[in-house]
Amino acid sequence: MTHPRYRSFMDEALAEARLAAAAGEVPVGAVVVKDDRIVARGRNRTLEKSDPTAHAEIEAIRAAGAALGSQRLIDCDLWVSLEPCPMCAGAISFARIRRLYYGAGDPKGGAVENGVRLYASPTCHHVPEVYPGIGEGEAAELLKGFFAERR
Repeated sequence: MTHPRYRSFMDEALAEARLAAAAGEVPVGAVVVKDDRIVARGRNRTLEKSDPTAHAEIEAIRAAGAALGSQRLIDCDLWVSLEPCPMCAGAISFARIRRLYYGAGDPKGGAVENGVRLYASPTCHHVPEVYPGIGEGEAAELLKGFFAERR
């Protein structure tokens, strides 16, 4: 059972993922939410910016920090369509994101439930609450369709 005030923002993260795909980027999207409102959005922009760090999560965290005037995003939640990679999982921890909601798991590149499992490490300074599998089907289909077109 979900909390009575629970509201999913995964549709907004998926909308960002679709924008990324339309631009030829890997379809991953993210939103940062505080007090039940979106304060920042991000999508993969690595090709557009020629920047390997321009992942959806990083873009959303940077925009949220600027919007809120703080490097610490305490009381903020991150919604992302794909399980974060090691770089993004680290940024989420350093930003002190309260909750992480993600769609599709990433057995190859993920770092939350797959791969290095960063939040299980004793050296991880801050561990967000993690809620995987929200919107998983749609997120996985976006990714599968994107990569099928390129093969």
